[in-house]
Amino acid sequence: LKVTYSGTPLEPGFTEEKLGQAEKTELDAHFENLLARADCTKNWTEKILRQTEVLLQPNPSARVEEFLYEKLDRKVPSRVTNGELLAQYMTEAANDFGPGTPYGKTLIKVGETQRRLGAAEREFIRSASINFLTPLRNFLEGDWRTISKERRILQNRRLDLDACKARLKKAKAAEAKAAAVPDFQETRPRNYVLSASASALWNDEVEKAEHELRLTQTEFDRQAEVTRLLLEGISSTHVNHLRCLHEFVESQTNYYAQCYQFMLDLQKQLGSSKGEIFSGTFVGNADSASPAAATSPPTVAAATLPAVPTIPVVPTIVGVPNTVAEGVLNPNEVKPPASGTRRARVLYDYEAADSTELALLADEMITVYSLPGMDPDWLIGERGNQKGKVPVTYLELLS
Repeated sequence: LKVTYSGTPLEPGFTEEKLGQAEKTELDAHFENLLARADCTKNWTEKILRQTEVLLQPNPSARVEEFLYEKLDRKVPSRVTNGELLAQYMTEAANDFGPGTPYGKTLIKVGETQRRLGAAEREFIRSASINFLTPLRNFLEGDWRTISKERRILQNRRLDLDACKARLKKAKAAEAKAAAVPDFQETRPRNYVLSASASALWNDEVEKAEHELRLTQTEFDRQAEVTRLLLEGISSTHVNHLRCLHEFVESQTNYYAQCYQFMLDLQKQLGSSKGEIFSGTFVGNADSASPAAATSPPTVAAATLPAVPTIPVVPTIVGVPNTVAEGVLNPNEVKPPASGTRRARVLYDYEAADSTELALLADEMITVYSLPGMDPDWLIGERGNQKGKVPVTYLELLS
């Protein structure tokens, strides 16, 4: 007779354990630790896998679509990254505004950088998916399912073993009772015959229960060993996941390094062309402009740096070579002003485009100052006996 609970048949051993009639077979402490470690590995692997998927693809609809394609064993269609889409929009806008205009030129440069960033992102996602997500997913869908299956079998073997122990215990108790107390009074010979028959019956029942217990114990021990070997394989899983984690970090490092280099290159392009763009947009031709329009609009960086007061354009500026006033800088002819110099820390490496510029190294300290007629986005930098123009955007001006 099987007892049911909520319409679901229960194993005899499990039912008797719940009713307190059977003693649960306990596993050794080492085995329990292996089970706990396996459960912990499974739970954290699921969380890391899901959050990495969110990191690589923040769009939940796209993640669901990729999941369905994967379950249907079909190739996931190529998807344009956000950077590549932005690059497309910027290029189309530049063509409408005019690729020869300052704004159009800048849109093309920024769009090209966004395209390179999008391509780098695509490669990072592909590498991370192959080297990191796939091994984690294979563990959950392969090794862990095998472990779970064997654990369920072990649980059934344990319940069978508990039931056999309870059955043997009952048979021995009944045999002892039949041997000690006859069913009827002992004054009649027939009663002795009944008592002897009952004792022999329970003796057979005990032998049968002992035989079933030995078989069940053997099956339980065999299944426990199989499960133990699988659980001990979790250590190998950790080693494999550690290797995959190193590969993920390496891919992520390469991705961010590429992005950083792309942005540095873009910043240099914009820094070298910024003075020309703003000069052509706001200042115009110095020969045809009025003295009032010959002064570029002040910027925040230039306003925070003390400079020699601007003198109206004249053929010769006292203390400043004519080449500077004309926009051509000769570092050997430049002399620092009597006051108005400041110290500055270099934020990024900068390669000089020509002999009039000063190459910079990140975190070095230099002396900077401004001269009349200079582009507000540039300063004169000095480092020892070397001097030349430096872009303001690469500097942190110190008080």
